[in-house]
Amino acid sequence: PAAMDLAYVCEWEKKPKSNHCPSIPLVCAWSCRNLIAFTTDLTHMVHIIDTEHPWDVYSINSGHTEVITCLEWDQSGSRLLSADADGHIKCWSMTDHLANSWENTVGSMVEGDPVVALSWLHNGVKLALHVEKSGASNFGEKFSRVKFSPSLTLFGGKPMEGWIAVTISGLVTVSLLKPNGQVLTSTESLCRLRCRVALADVAFTGGGNIVVATSDGSSTSPVQFYKVCVSVVNEKCKIDTEILPSLFMRCTTDPARKDKYPAITHLKFLARDMSEQVLLCASNQNSSIVECWSLRKEGLPVNNIFQQISPVVGDKQPMILKWRILSATNDLDRVSAVALPKLPISLTNTDLKVANDTKFFPGLGLALAFHDGSVHIVHRLSLQMMAVFYGSSSQRPVDEQTIKRQRTAGPLVHFKAMQLSWTSLALAGIDSHGKLSMLRISPSMGHVLDMNMSLRHLLFLLEYCMVTGYDWWDILLHVQPNMVQNLVEKLHEEYMRQNAALQQVLSTRIVAMKASLCKLSSSTIARVCDYHAKLFLIAISCTLKSLLRPHFLNTPDKSPGDRLTEICSKITDIDIDKVMINLKTEEFVLDMTTLQSLQQLIQWVGDFVLYLLASLPNQGSPVRPGHSFLRDGASLGMFRELMVVIRIWGLLKPSCLPVYTATSDTQDSMSLLFRLLTKLWLCCREENHITEPDDTLIDECCLLPSQLLIPNIDWLPINDGIISKLQNKQLVRLQFGKAPGLVGHTVSSQFDAFVRAPGQPKIDHLRRLHLGAYPTEECKSCTRCGCVTMLKSPNKVTAVKQWEQRWIKNCLCGGLWRRMPLSYS
Repeated sequence: PAAMDLAYVCEWEKKPKSNHCPSIPLVCAWSCRNLIAFTTDLTHMVHIIDTEHPWDVYSINSGHTEVITCLEWDQSGSRLLSADADGHIKCWSMTDHLANSWENTVGSMVEGDPVVALSWLHNGVKLALHVEKSGASNFGEKFSRVKFSPSLTLFGGKPMEGWIAVTISGLVTVSLLKPNGQVLTSTESLCRLRCRVALADVAFTGGGNIVVATSDGSSTSPVQFYKVCVSVVNEKCKIDTEILPSLFMRCTTDPARKDKYPAITHLKFLARDMSEQVLLCASNQNSSIVECWSLRKEGLPVNNIFQQISPVVGDKQPMILKWRILSATNDLDRVSAVALPKLPISLTNTDLKVANDTKFFPGLGLALAFHDGSVHIVHRLSLQMMAVFYGSSSQRPVDEQTIKRQRTAGPLVHFKAMQLSWTSLALAGIDSHGKLSMLRISPSMGHVLDMNMSLRHLLFLLEYCMVTGYDWWDILLHVQPNMVQNLVEKLHEEYMRQNAALQQVLSTRIVAMKASLCKLSSSTIARVCDYHAKLFLIAISCTLKSLLRPHFLNTPDKSPGDRLTEICSKITDIDIDKVMINLKTEEFVLDMTTLQSLQQLIQWVGDFVLYLLASLPNQGSPVRPGHSFLRDGASLGMFRELMVVIRIWGLLKPSCLPVYTATSDTQDSMSLLFRLLTKLWLCCREENHITEPDDTLIDECCLLPSQLLIPNIDWLPINDGIISKLQNKQLVRLQFGKAPGLVGHTVSSQFDAFVRAPGQPKIDHLRRLHLGAYPTEECKSCTRCGCVTMLKSPNKVTAVKQWEQRWIKNCLCGGLWRRMPLSYS
């Protein structure tokens, strides 16, 4: 299997050549929400894409007047910093929480002084990933919180937000964002003797300090390190700096290579929170060498004379900080870009000989791109080769003559900027033509591991995304249809091993994860419908129960919602009115407009219950949506509670009840459905003691279609993302600004069975409102599940506003929203 292969490339429509300038540096940044920001040429535009819809690019006219030198996402992946060669720094955030609409809110500047390094301040949140414990049952053992202080804390220990930048003239500038939106900026010189800074990088220490590394670009000069402390004194931002030990690259002291590599071209800390390990690359016109250094505490040897006067015992020995080289490569082709892994794998210097089964773990590698178009992944500490990708122009090694011919043929296409995804399973590169390439990095690094091993890697990373809340698109890139069933089951098993509190926190995220996995195999598509319905049910249940109010001000020990759950599970009566009598109806009193405004949600509950019961007789078919609910006691219990609430509300305002089309006028549809639902719920309320529904229940459900009109349920939004088109491992070619045709393939044709046909009226999936065949309202759709909803709320009622607040920032599945063109129909 290939260690790396191209998943897709996205290019611009043929542009005039005039804009391209070979010496212009390009930059790109990849956020934990799988948004990529990048630059392409002299126009000072910042382009932002979501990796699932790369063609839907949002190009910001950034207002930068000079070339953009840095792009940095914040830890939440929803704000972006850009800095330019004129000293201007701008902070961008989403307009209306839309991933394809951005605005500049605040910024800072050091007039006329190009920015060479930029970073958000550290927020004090740090996880360590223990690859060697990937078999442990407890998430807390696999992913542990590391004690790490924020760069700056507000009153009460809350981290203060802001950014730090280093300029070419040797200044360090810090901007702090006050909670009221004000920006405090302060600028200091890094050291008394200011000198030119060609390259710099920023890292953080666990004690809350900042470390800055700088180089003047010449390999004969030392690489300098500084400690920077930020504080707030009298409402002003204060910066203190002190000098740390410096180093000279090994290749300059090596007699064989003395003047071979005159320039330092790359300087990077191995990670933002690893200030004691640094990666350096020195180059000449045609080749490069890379070195990895580590800062160690070492004992200072004490002269014998002093030893005799006062012997040094144990920890009394004086200590000194010293940079030591960990590893170096041989001479390489010329490096054009470096990408570092973002996975916080806990590694110490002694871990160079990593346990056998983890040495293929992608997160251990960093990526080097070369001028011949190839990319190498090397171990982050030992720099040993782990995988190679041969670009289009760099075919596998050939004889000397061909190489010489290639060199003279003109410049080759290569990556000028490159970033690894947050799980290191994908790599994005921007080449000299501004084309974006998305590479898959195999979880086994191209080694033939047994299927279980690769699955374990994927499972471990899915759990990591579940715990951190990061988007898991880059993991889905590797899921083949035959893995889906296995992954979903294993993920569920792992989740069930966690404690109840953690399960509660992750309860919706795991459902969203299962849904995204099941989308990738034609045999599990029907379950996607169930998972989406389950997310919707959980959200409706929380919202409706939160509207209930205790009758007296002296608050009872249980909220009305909790008491409702308790009573409904205790009283297993099949008669809805007998269950209702046990509740304090005064807690259910809401005003009439509120009840009316909830009708669409209430209708969904009513329709869904009817659909489920009517599908019970042919339950043998798992390819039908709704199948998994028939055995899911918890969900059926939720539906049962909601039916009771709706029944009480119907007494207050009959027009809020679900509308059923019945064949007889006298039939009480709600109590009929409640009776059947209760019987079904009793069969599976105890998870480890599920019984089959008896024949009378099945017979009664068989009669339902003759008593009531069974509704059509709107199952799934249209799936227009790229992920399922990448499964056959064929390279997909895309163009910015041009949505690809929905190419038919096995999974999507299965998918269409549950999707509305293009001409049918559209629906607002979250408000359950019909939008008509050609909607006139502006809509937004989820970047992950494709759910569509109106951008502006048509409602004024508080209760509905409360429902809408649930998905103002993210879809119910956790995906980001993107604005849809009005012509989406």
